[in-house]
Amino acid sequence: MDSKRKALDIIARLSGKDPSTLEPGQDLVGDLGFDSPRALQLLVELEEALGIEISDDDAAKMDTVGDILDFLEKGPAVPTVPA
Repeated sequence: MDSKRKALDIIARLSGKDPSTLEPGQDLVGDLGFDSPRALQLLVELEEALGIEISDDDAAKMDTVGDILDFLEKGPAVPTVPA
């Protein structure tokens, strides 16, 4: 199972929605009913299931299903180290 499918399955399970009904434009709070504790649970489960780390900055940018999928496609931003 690829990372996007895993992410959609986790989002669906936590929101109580069918994965096939999730759309990139759906807002995690407004459309899917995520509150702060559930959003934190989502981040933790994504990190564990996908073996990734999501920074606070990246997490703050994840407002929609599409934001999460875009993050997974691009990967976490790697901070630059000053020379």
